[in-house]
Amino acid sequence: MATLLQINASIHNGKGESSQLASRFVEAYRQLHPDTAVIVRELAAGEPVPHLDAERFAALIAKPEHRTEAQREVVAWSDALIDELRRAEVIVLGLPMYNFGVPTQLKNWIDAISRAQVTFRYTAEGPEGLLKGKKVYVALTRGGQYRNTPADTQVPYLRTIFAFLGMTDVQFVYAEGLAMGPEALQNALASAHAQIEELAAA
Repeated sequence: MATLLQINASIHNGKGESSQLASRFVEAYRQLHPDTAVIVRELAAGEPVPHLDAERFAALIAKPEHRTEAQREVVAWSDALIDELRRAEVIVLGLPMYNFGVPTQLKNWIDAISRAQVTFRYTAEGPEGLLKGKKVYVALTRGGQYRNTPADTQVPYLRTIFAFLGMTDVQFVYAEGLAMGPEALQNALASAHAQIEELAAA
């Protein structure tokens, strides 16, 4: 049985436009792959991933035999998130644009799962990602039009961090202009829905 991990980065959780697009992709994918198990991670709900600070960083890099109880709890948090990633063959990320960047909730998650010798390692030839063989789909929602412009910091960042961790098969669904009036909103969502149907069937 295949496993799909849905990650919602919106501060509105499942109600955000990006989360709804991610859910729409998951539904379309499951129609074609009904035996797929789905894990949903709401980054802004329940128990959000804490910010990376000096204490948490020290816990993540400490040798296991030297960790304190508090440090072991920090590592357990990270291990649980990484385990979700390892189990998933498909990752679907719902991602809004906030102030030209990614939500802090997503950055916290990335900091928690980016661990040397666990999800990446350095070799004589350079860094090697250890989370290989996965398909990643990102549903992007933006109030304005930023695709293929210098203002789009999200796509280059995500391509870089995912590739660093070993995930190079990354596809993006764009829903832009959502704040540019009712017609633009309707057209953007219709376009995104068409992109989702096409990618889910690929």
